[in-house]
Amino acid sequence: MSALIHKLSSMDPKSHGVNNAATGVAPDSSIASPEELELAQLIVATLNLEVAAAEINPAAPLYREGLGLDSIDVLELALAISKTYGLQLRSDDENNLKIFSSLRSLNRHIQQHRTK
Repeated sequence: MSALIHKLSSMDPKSHGVNNAATGVAPDSSIASPEELELAQLIVATLNLEVAAAEINPAAPLYREGLGLDSIDVLELALAISKTYGLQLRSDDENNLKIFSSLRSLNRHIQQHRTK
């Protein structure tokens, strides 16, 4: 995870308060699938976010103007995802920035690789 944390720590995350995560992307891409909503609930619960899971736009960034996650959040989230879905998010995966770019991309990766 340290390589993932290093890559993501160079981004400029915002605080965990309610922000533009629900409105940051075009409306047609803002409807979450049931799997995306489940993942959003896991993110909110794991990180104690002050936003309802249903308000998270699945296409909005998880960093910067999105949810404002930081590298520690990603580490906590990776552990929760591992326990919940039975897959390991590898720190040396060259696609980590793409995988964690949005709720939708993270969910797509999980659905493709989950064992639970």
